[in-house]
Amino acid sequence: MHEEAMLADLVRKAEAVARREGAKRVTRVRLWVGARSHLAGPELKDHWAYAVSGTVLAGAQVEIETSSDPNDPNAETVMLRSLDVDSAKGRS
Repeated sequence: MHEEAMLADLVRKAEAVARREGAKRVTRVRLWVGARSHLAGPELKDHWAYAVSGTVLAGAQVEIETSSDPNDPNAETVMLRSLDVDSAKGRS
């Protein structure tokens, strides 16, 4: 359950960034995964794909950087590093 809430929060943050950037769609998402996070590897990509289905994030390439430092203050989290967007601004 904790993982689902963490992922839902991450999706909300990513959608907020995309809206702020005027994104028509998101082309790439970069995530950082802490060493003690329960979301990792292929499972994270699968859960992400399901969580973003029907959103501006759907279909974006997902890049995951995984930390190996269990003492990092964010070791139990997954963080949004960046998004690449296809901006609707200036398009007709």
